[in-house]
Amino acid sequence: MFREIEVKPISGFIALIVLLAIDAADLWLFVQAVPTNDAARIVPPLLVAGLLVILHVGFFVVNPGEARVLVLFGSYKGSAKVPGWYWANPFLVKRRLSLRIRNFETAKLKVNDSHSNPIEIGAIVVWKVDETAEALFEVDDFERYVNVQSESAVRAVATGYPYDSHGAGEALSTHTAEVSAALKQAIQERLSKAGVEVIEARISHLAYATEIAQAMLQRQQATAIVAARFKIVEGAVGMVENALELLSTKGIVDLDEERKAQMVSNLLVVLCSERSTQPVVNAGTIYA
Repeated sequence: MFREIEVKPISGFIALIVLLAIDAADLWLFVQAVPTNDAARIVPPLLVAGLLVILHVGFFVVNPGEARVLVLFGSYKGSAKVPGWYWANPFLVKRRLSLRIRNFETAKLKVNDSHSNPIEIGAIVVWKVDETAEALFEVDDFERYVNVQSESAVRAVATGYPYDSHGAGEALSTHTAEVSAALKQAIQERLSKAGVEVIEARISHLAYATEIAQAMLQRQQATAIVAARFKIVEGAVGMVENALELLSTKGIVDLDEERKAQMVSNLLVVLCSERSTQPVVNAGTIYA
């Protein structure tokens, strides 16, 4: 496995000063040798001049937010990540690699959730290259690798949660933070081999598949109605209990068990009814 070796090449300014000094010295030797017509004195400066031309090719720039991966004859020599102007062996291949934060959105994938309901899901993944050597040498095309493995992770996470848990456990539609954390971890595990750091992963699209969307909508509506009714009944029972307790404590009226049951029944009808109730005035006694 390739591991990143961060190197800092020779400063380009220092190298330029040294090479210009050598250039000047070589030119002076050549000028001194020409009048002599002595090949033994003329040829060496010319050979040095050719070598200096090659050495001048060694200059390169590392821009902010990028790295240069240095390879010499197929052998990895290190990565320059500090912005600046440098000089290195001119025979080194200096491959530019962006370290900037990137993001992409996966395709809308059709998968089954943990309840085997077909759903459509998509995600946004924010990532950057962290290990330059792994990104270039461990995988064939790290950008394509990120895309494919991210979609694989989205599928795996989607099958581990229900679309909607109806209040019983974590679900894709209701527990966004938990699902995002699980998605980020799943993607990171797959991309660690490519030297990629996942900064954020979150669901961008979530819906039931077209063929069951209408049926699931009706189910959600029915569930919501049942939940609302449960709350209404729960509140009505509390109000009735409180009313009976107040009547008894303050001694307003003394009701036997049968009349209490009738009162409870009437109060529940009034409190739980969807429509306004019509009052009935009893002019006689309560036992009439």
